[in-house]
Amino acid sequence: MSADSRPESLLRRRMLQMAAMSPFAGLSAAALAQQFPTAKVNTTGLAITDTEVTVGQLHSATGTMAISETGSIQAEQLAIDQINAMGGILGRKIKVIKEDGASDWPTFAEKSRKLLVNDKAACVFGCWTSASRKAVLPVFEKENGLLYYPTFYEGLEQSKNVIYTGQEATQQIIWGLDWGAKEKKAKTFFLVGSDYIWPRTSMKIARKHIETVGKLGSVKGEEYYPLGHTNFNSLINKIKVAKPDCIFAAVVGGSNVAFYKQLKAAGITGDKQFLLTLSVTEDEMTGVGGDNFAGFYSSMKYFQSLENENNKKFVEAFKAKYGKDAVIGDVTQAGYLGPWLWKAAVEKAGSFDVNKVTAASPGIELKTAPEGYVKLDANHHLWSKARIGQGQKDGTFKVVAESSNLIAPDPFPKGYQ
Repeated sequence: MSADSRPESLLRRRMLQMAAMSPFAGLSAAALAQQFPTAKVNTTGLAITDTEVTVGQLHSATGTMAISETGSIQAEQLAIDQINAMGGILGRKIKVIKEDGASDWPTFAEKSRKLLVNDKAACVFGCWTSASRKAVLPVFEKENGLLYYPTFYEGLEQSKNVIYTGQEATQQIIWGLDWGAKEKKAKTFFLVGSDYIWPRTSMKIARKHIETVGKLGSVKGEEYYPLGHTNFNSLINKIKVAKPDCIFAAVVGGSNVAFYKQLKAAGITGDKQFLLTLSVTEDEMTGVGGDNFAGFYSSMKYFQSLENENNKKFVEAFKAKYGKDAVIGDVTQAGYLGPWLWKAAVEKAGSFDVNKVTAASPGIELKTAPEGYVKLDANHHLWSKARIGQGQKDGTFKVVAESSNLIAPDPFPKGYQ
């Protein structure tokens, strides 16, 4: 292996390429800090010094959601490391305080309060489930904190204190169902989800689209199971009786492992049954196993196998940091966008103050996004493409469909509330 192709060389080269894109390229950290004195860039008492800015990271490092959230933790840290290697933001290196939500929503609320009130974090990168986001939202709004939330979700929400870097329902659920109806001729659907706000709201939107708004067909069954649930035999029997054209799934976390293994054991496989899920990415595939998911489909905006120059560099950098066997899923990539969007907004505002950062955020573009290109709407959601990936036996996804254009985010679509 040549010196230039070593993982550490690839990571360093990627950092230098990103550095060249900064509007402050060529200025030293000291010069930037002098140009943007602390008293000017921090008027609200955040944890910012002349050399450092403190942020929070709040994900489930333990519990049933750790299988899904570990990738977000890694990607956010990678972005922060790259930004620090460039000299930081406005001449300040980013210091991260990590907290574990432990897959428990009250814990998320408690830890978010600590990060905002005690630690004075300038922003927080965190949460995965909608239940955790809903738990922390009142804290962020009361304390005027800023959360970068990376997960695809049900929509029907907009907050001045949250930047949503994943897809909302029109970009994932509705687009995915329309694709299934057109390309797979699906007319009957069986809805399955974990039992909390995101799957239930997502399936409410799906049912309305199937039966009334999109008029795709009919729903033959709808079932929910607690987080961490591992026995799906009764559900599988119901599916066999209903014989739906499409199993539409939003099972999350560790439950995915049992769900797909038991489907295969019951003879429900990708070559016999069309299944479209909203919640299996490359991260979950490490537990689910390619053999158990092969032939099924996921509706996401990002897959590790995307072929573009941005993604090639991102995957190289990620594997250089976390190992050649590391995998990257949709939410992992969306997590990576958070620190870069924050950096761009802070530099545009010339301040770390939350109100100034949020005011500067609409219209920000990331031409270096691994998914290709995104821009931030005034509603704090991203314009992005929708994609369908088919699971492969080796645990990867083959992209089989992609929206022709970026889809405008619409968190409150008419007819679905």
